[in-house]
Amino acid sequence: MGWIGETVDSIKSIQIRQLFTQAISLGMIVTSALIIWKALMCVTGSESPVVVVLSGSMEPGFKRGDILFLHMSKDPVRAGEIVVFNVDGRDIPIVHRVIKVHERENTGEVDVLTKGDNNYGDDRLLYAEGQLWLHRHHIMGRAVGFLPYVGWVTIIMTEKPIIKYILIGALGLLVITSKD
Repeated sequence: MGWIGETVDSIKSIQIRQLFTQAISLGMIVTSALIIWKALMCVTGSESPVVVVLSGSMEPGFKRGDILFLHMSKDPVRAGEIVVFNVDGRDIPIVHRVIKVHERENTGEVDVLTKGDNNYGDDRLLYAEGQLWLHRHHIMGRAVGFLPYVGWVTIIMTEKPIIKYILIGALGLLVITSKD
């Protein structure tokens, strides 16, 4: 039995006080992660300050699996900027470059048209039916930095859920059987 036997014996020997201590430690880790996420939201002004590139539509600039850091300021969006946007009726945000900007004279609001660097045409086919431009409320943020390939962890766990469950189970087992 070896390692499995030792793990089972370790689980059997856990005292209630030790179990509560471990549960509280795990809760503090999760709470800390949520606080950091909310702080990033406040600092960056973006509802999602970190996103993973899920497709190859922005190659060669950004590859699938790159992590982008976003910032949303009050400045109007300009042509050439890379933005992350949500389209009505779609759950997953899209990372593309602004190719055209339409400024309304009466209000000063800016509408934008986007395109993936690796795509043939603009994104009007991706927008909601009848929508020709993105408005400010669609844009989640501008890309201000990136980490190459680090997002592959997220992609793998999304595409192969069994890996996610194995990882969560292993981490849970580690927390339960740790002595400290």
